[in-house]
Amino acid sequence: MTHAYGERAGVRFMTNGLKVYYIPRLPFYEGNTFPTIFGNFRLLRVILIREQITVVHAHQTVFTDHSLFGFADGSSIHTNKLLKFTLADTQHVICVSHTSKANTVLRSRIPPPRVSVIPNAVDTERFLPGPESRPPAPTINVVVISRLVYRKGSDLLIDLIPMVCKKLEHINFIVGGDGPKKVSLDEMVAKHGLGNRVEMLGNVTHADVRNVLVRGHIFLNTSLTEAFCIAILEAASCGLLVVSTRVGGVPEVLPSDMLILEEPQAENLCAGIERAVQLVPTTCPFTFHDRVKEMYDWKDITRRVQVVYARAHQTHSDELLPRLARYYTCGRFAGKLFCCVAVVNHLYWGFLEWMFPRKDIDLAPDVPSP
Repeated sequence: MTHAYGERAGVRFMTNGLKVYYIPRLPFYEGNTFPTIFGNFRLLRVILIREQITVVHAHQTVFTDHSLFGFADGSSIHTNKLLKFTLADTQHVICVSHTSKANTVLRSRIPPPRVSVIPNAVDTERFLPGPESRPPAPTINVVVISRLVYRKGSDLLIDLIPMVCKKLEHINFIVGGDGPKKVSLDEMVAKHGLGNRVEMLGNVTHADVRNVLVRGHIFLNTSLTEAFCIAILEAASCGLLVVSTRVGGVPEVLPSDMLILEEPQAENLCAGIERAVQLVPTTCPFTFHDRVKEMYDWKDITRRVQVVYARAHQTHSDELLPRLARYYTCGRFAGKLFCCVAVVNHLYWGFLEWMFPRKDIDLAPDVPSP
């Protein structure tokens, strides 16, 4: 289930048999919708009953955390309160890295045994090396593909690119992505006269990411916070040597001979690129691809997620009172507020059960997968 995308609303079937409900709610910022407490409850209840859902993989029952948040600023404090409220009624949590697990446990105070670490994976059959697309020596292409926002380190790029181009005359940059920082990057290119050395691609669809990656020798990630970074895996699968900021769970993604880590400062990243340039002639794109294929296999990831599903499915769902007891511990004021929300939600559910009995909801037939 997800929100509507433009005119795409309702029920759609993917070519692999996956059934997707596009709920008629419009996003307002970077794909996010306005939060509601009860707005979609009636619709979600119908879908869950109709599809005979027993495990929900979202922000209930099984929860996957892809983010790293702080603890000191106001927004983080409020976000952590909401996370504690959400996970108080969750059977199990999946984090994509050990750093993410530690961050989630500290923020939500959830018992560590209820948190599993299962990394992302990459479709290595889709991200194949293509060294024939690279420019002839001695030119080396550095590829950047990300959302051009502050959190992804776009401000670092603005300082880093002129520094690298001044030091290394045979280095060119290919920057793919869009966002509020793209204007600043365009201004930097024009200011330093780097139009012939920095190629700004704008938005790159996921289907075209591989075609951009295979043009490069080095992949650069400048994120200021990152729980995992799937873009690094895609680049390594295409045979690129990775230079990245040492933040979050990034050090867990690849071994040291495939990943050069530096502090999130332009001078450090410039030194990292210089080291990568020296290593490029000794790296084999196809060896990198084979190693990523061995380390990150979707079949293995799927088996591990299924174990979590089975564990969550076997967990007995608590009645209202034990759940309220957990909500009450979420804070002196927030705990009482969360209890009120849960009680109203429970009463609303009871009303819907009376007004729209589940026996009157048609069950969706099972369709065999292709």
